[in-house]
Amino acid sequence: MERKQFQAESKRLLDLMIHSIYTHQEIFLREIISNGSDAMDKLAYTALTDDKVSVDREKLAITITRDPQNRTLTVSDNGIGMTKEEMEENLGTICKSGSLSFKQDMEKTEDVDIIGQFGVGFYAAFMVADKVTVISRKYGEDSAWKWESDGEDGYTVEPAERETAGTDVIMTLKADTEEEKYSRFLEEYELRGLVKKYSDYIRYPIRMEVSKSRLKEGCPEDKPEYESYQEMETLNSMVPLWQRNKKDVTQEEYESFYREKFFDYTKPLRTIHFSAEGTVSFKALLYIPGRAPYDFNTKDFKAGLQLYSSGVMIMENCGDLLPEHFRFVRGVVDSQDLSLNISREMLQHDRQLRVIAKGVEKKIKSELKAMLENDRENYEKFYGVFNRQLKFGVAGEYGVHKEATQDLLMFYSHKQGKLITLQEYVDAMAEGQEKIYYISGESTQRLGKLPQVQTLDNKGYDVLLFTDEVDEFIPQTLQTYAEKSFCNAATEDLGLQSEEEKKEIQEKAEELKGFITFVKESLGDQVKEVRLSANLGDHPVAMVPGPGMSFEMEKYMKRVNPDMAFPVDRILELNPEHPLVKAMEGAMTEEPEKARDYAKLLCCQAQLMAELPLEDPVAYTDLVCRLVQG
Repeated sequence: MERKQFQAESKRLLDLMIHSIYTHQEIFLREIISNGSDAMDKLAYTALTDDKVSVDREKLAITITRDPQNRTLTVSDNGIGMTKEEMEENLGTICKSGSLSFKQDMEKTEDVDIIGQFGVGFYAAFMVADKVTVISRKYGEDSAWKWESDGEDGYTVEPAERETAGTDVIMTLKADTEEEKYSRFLEEYELRGLVKKYSDYIRYPIRMEVSKSRLKEGCPEDKPEYESYQEMETLNSMVPLWQRNKKDVTQEEYESFYREKFFDYTKPLRTIHFSAEGTVSFKALLYIPGRAPYDFNTKDFKAGLQLYSSGVMIMENCGDLLPEHFRFVRGVVDSQDLSLNISREMLQHDRQLRVIAKGVEKKIKSELKAMLENDRENYEKFYGVFNRQLKFGVAGEYGVHKEATQDLLMFYSHKQGKLITLQEYVDAMAEGQEKIYYISGESTQRLGKLPQVQTLDNKGYDVLLFTDEVDEFIPQTLQTYAEKSFCNAATEDLGLQSEEEKKEIQEKAEELKGFITFVKESLGDQVKEVRLSANLGDHPVAMVPGPGMSFEMEKYMKRVNPDMAFPVDRILELNPEHPLVKAMEGAMTEEPEKARDYAKLLCCQAQLMAELPLEDPVAYTDLVCRLVQG
């Protein structure tokens, strides 16, 4: 037996590999399996280029063997194997990768898909094992060799026996502690789950003996007895769904994959299966869910797509692949062009991710637009669940991403009585209409009865009724849509009066200056201002917010951040042509107290129409009773 030191550095470097590079212990199995896959790829490629090498690809496989009694876990392959010299070069030199060297040689002639590139994946075994033994026989060689190390100072190499070409990696697991239960990696359920999670799409079968049960022979039918036995089972799927041609995949297969991968037992509303070629090529299989996950609106929700490199999962939730406004999308992306870091857990070049993310975003938008145009029923189901994300896409980050989602938004149309897009609103605008009108409140039923909405309705103009808190941020961010400006019907000039009509209302305000002052003094600090308005139709009064925030924004701020909230200025608008306003004006000189009561009554009515709480409901009730009694 020959004892040798690691050629690269010392135990300190090995410690770095084991304790700093990888973030999860379970990664070790992915790395060892990937090495076995590489070895079989090398053998298959060699068979194509060397007439002396003959390989039955159907027999290439990886086998996992558990030995709980001796606490060993063995991963075997029947790939190309290693000579003594290759063992020392690849295993004795940390960061020396046989896969990388092979790939560099082969890339001179054609593309080769070899997963391992850094030569440190093998050492992940020492995260869970206190001794690792490798027995390998090179294809075409008569002898085998055994490499063994405890991960401390060095390793031994000695002759060994192996019937066929290939490699066995035998890991003697560490003893369990209170913090770590290494014996879990000897459990059938755990290993099955890790293979499914990280190596499900390795192109070769990954096999393991699993426990089965069967009916004992000869037992009576009324008293069945069962016996346990072991059977070799293939744990991985091998060919990922996204690598298959779309025409060869049934909808049932798509839905089954979605249920199994994302644990959602409702059907997805849309399946998006596509590939992209270019500077960074990739394949993607994406889903638009039919419902939001239970934790979707919590900080615990992990957005992002599963990221694969040549069928090996690199990241379970790669958030960089999805913009925030499409965070509801589930799915996978697979690319052979990724430049991975040394642990294969992160990317080295953000540019590659940005290219993929841009392609993914463009495709998602295209598919949602197609669903909106061709499958309105399902789109409205989707929109009912995820509309806020699309709205945040417009309103968030100062409108940087507004182009991505503005055409996907829908709002309730007062005129049409249903949800419509901004483009549909513009297409249906009445002749002479120059603005997109909207108004905010808690319900479409109450908003539709507001005086400003009725005034616009009488003119033949539609009004979008905003009932979601984020809705008001949309027009503020967009400013215009299809060259039409937005107009808040509650706070802005509706643009319905001619210059002559505006002059008349100004003259009327000057004429009633004393009356307006009287109303303001009667209400005191309840309102910031009292003014006349020609936009109230047959209503006597309306309460509108001052410049800045709306009443809905005020409510929102009070709820989410009470310490930063502040009241919005209240402005009372009066309709000078309404009989009640005229009656109040007449009573101002003859019955000033009654006129003050009228002013307070109208102020309370305006607050109720604006869905604002009354400061003193009892006082309001007493006021109504007093006025009714005369």
